[in-house]
Amino acid sequence: MNIWFSLDVLYLIGTASFTISGYLIGARKRFDLLGVMILALLTAIGGGVIRDVLVNRLPRVFVDISPFYTIFATLLVAWLIKLQNKNKGVLFKLFIVADSIGLVAFSLAGAQLGINMQLNLFGVCALSFITAIGGGLVRDMMVNDVPFILHEDFYGTVSILMALLLVLSDQLGFAGIAATWVLFALGLTLRLVAHKSELSLPKVGAQ
Repeated sequence: MNIWFSLDVLYLIGTASFTISGYLIGARKRFDLLGVMILALLTAIGGGVIRDVLVNRLPRVFVDISPFYTIFATLLVAWLIKLQNKNKGVLFKLFIVADSIGLVAFSLAGAQLGINMQLNLFGVCALSFITAIGGGLVRDMMVNDVPFILHEDFYGTVSILMALLLVLSDQLGFAGIAATWVLFALGLTLRLVAHKSELSLPKVGAQ
């Protein structure tokens, strides 16, 4: 019960965060209200839907209304405070933070589902990765941007690392609320520090 409560909270945090990232991209691209709503919605639920289809499971958003409450409440608040009118530098930082929170939260949620389904290590990492990057991939492709996963080196890497650490904590008997939130804090810190420091993996190709 406790672990599921913790993951449900993380799931909703990730949903709200990806909603914000979709909203900000839609506003930057000057979409109309419906366009922004569609982009934010697909960003928030895209990864989870793709993941559930792959494991032959009815997508959670088809049976659980809470993600939609979270999405539309987040959109309403963003609209009321006219978030899109803030300083561009502030908006960029907010986008990075929101997208990073969503990435780490969904990575852990996807990995935990893989563990619960008794998948092997590759399966757990795959579900973590797909859940985390699916929505952002759909978002970026819809607005004709290069997906983050292709140019932000410590994006997908963080997702895979979170899955590996969650599996390790489960194997060592440390699974629980405390371990989940420690990993969330660790993953978010790593992603933000990597972005700020412009850390990158070795490039492939001619210099």
